[in-house]
Amino acid sequence: MPSQTRALSRPSVIALVVVLVLVVAGIVALEVRNVRGSAADGGPVAVRIVAFNDLHGNLEPPSGSSGEVDDAAGAAVEAGGAAYLAAHVARLRAEAPDTVLLSVGDNVGASPVASALFHDEPTVDVLDRLGVAASTVGNHEFDEGFPELRRLQYGGCHPVDGCVFRPEFDGASFPFLGANVTDTAGAPALPASTVVEVGGVRIGVIGVTLRELPTVVTAEAVAGLAFGDEVAAVDTASAELTAQGVTAQVVLVHQGDEGAGGGPSECSVEPGGAGSAIADGVSPDVDAVFTAHTHQQYVCARPDPAGNLRPLVQGLSFGRLLSVVDVAVDPATGDVLRDRTTARNEIVSRDIEPDAEVQAIVDEAVADAAPIADEPVGTIAADLLRSGGPSGETPLGDVIADAQLAATRDAGAQVAITNPGGIRADLPFAPDGVVTYGEVFTVQPFGNIMQVLTLTGAQLDAALEQQWQGQSSPRILQVSSTLRYSWSGAAPVGDRATGLTIGGVPVDPEAPYRVAVNNFLAAGGDGFTAFADGTDLTGGEIDLDALLAYLGADPDLAPPVQDRITVTG
Repeated sequence: MPSQTRALSRPSVIALVVVLVLVVAGIVALEVRNVRGSAADGGPVAVRIVAFNDLHGNLEPPSGSSGEVDDAAGAAVEAGGAAYLAAHVARLRAEAPDTVLLSVGDNVGASPVASALFHDEPTVDVLDRLGVAASTVGNHEFDEGFPELRRLQYGGCHPVDGCVFRPEFDGASFPFLGANVTDTAGAPALPASTVVEVGGVRIGVIGVTLRELPTVVTAEAVAGLAFGDEVAAVDTASAELTAQGVTAQVVLVHQGDEGAGGGPSECSVEPGGAGSAIADGVSPDVDAVFTAHTHQQYVCARPDPAGNLRPLVQGLSFGRLLSVVDVAVDPATGDVLRDRTTARNEIVSRDIEPDAEVQAIVDEAVADAAPIADEPVGTIAADLLRSGGPSGETPLGDVIADAQLAATRDAGAQVAITNPGGIRADLPFAPDGVVTYGEVFTVQPFGNIMQVLTLTGAQLDAALEQQWQGQSSPRILQVSSTLRYSWSGAAPVGDRATGLTIGGVPVDPEAPYRVAVNNFLAAGGDGFTAFADGTDLTGGEIDLDALLAYLGADPDLAPPVQDRITVTG
């Protein structure tokens, strides 16, 4: 809980009442926010719960495929942009005055340059302007460590760069929730829940993040923290809310399922997803589950442990969709009447007037970033896309891996390998093939350090086999032109990659090879623990700088031929 509270900067807010509930290891965690006055007719109260997820500081409308949504008919619709997001939220509020706006995490981190240059302070300002009532934490909220997360919550200038967007930074007026985030002694590190009062009824909001979070950030970012089981944390928080008489409850889970195609409001997901497992397991007192992290779109109805259906939803990423769950709450009992619940995803289309106040924040950030962001750094002959064919190899992934190999040749690198999750956007050709610093930064915003390590051929093969371990769909590493291999989905897990060659020579399981990876992979990130067995590690330059240098040295760069990874079955 903050040491002081601020008035919420949103038109619908009337008051903020903070109720502290002491728990065994510290403070937490019931925070009541009155976002509208009471309804007086005594009948069921219609409450609209709107959520978005994985915004990642995308203040401007995203470009390329990152700025599109396929509608129910399969047609591509341009979508996203903070000012359009705000306009659609306002429209939904006008339709249903008793509306609560929530975020399911990854608001910041891996952000385009207009937000990232200012440590995502403009994005926090936009979220306040939107009227977000609560957000769970995602993994990217921890990119710069827990102290920076606390600064985004409570305000203050950056300890190194100061206040670089505006002279002061007040932090977020909404709470960052994390019921399963503790210190290593087990004390709560973040509030578990908050309560929003709307239309005379109370809605409990519980937030959890993925328990595997330490595997998808650097170890330094989560030092001193522990991430527990999501279901157990939700159930504990749910019981605490119920004991306080708050029986209408929703959960924000920064974890999700993989999609299987379909329109924004279809329930088309791969079986066995992590989001579904959490949704199926949490307390029957929870009335809706909002998910995130996998950047997918789906609207499902899943039975709770008591057999009653409740919504399970996710709204893609980058502010392109809004998840809308309409519920009816009995004011006498405070319970949600499940048979009257509806859920859908709505496209944040760009065919309406953008919100002027949010657009002003975006324009300010873009203008301040322009001297750096607009600098030309190279040219390309066609779109470089981060999506590819059946093998998982992608044109942009090839270019980035080749750039990293070029940057580490002097350290003896024979192969470069990069993780697909570190490639955040396409490099579009439009309008003239000129690539700017801002566009390249959007592709690789993490500032990871290149490292070269020695792996045996067997260890390299083990790393490639981990592409199919621990997730429902393969996470295909992107490789430099010097490495080639084939894989078969019909082969047993652990024996799918075959025919490895480096420089056209078959890989010897006993021989040493110098492999360039970023520091995230070198530490075993994304579950690629085989890289952590490497030896003779030497450091290199920032991955972004490697790509900038490569683009600058190779004008009119064309997409490479996709022949490094082949599928045989």
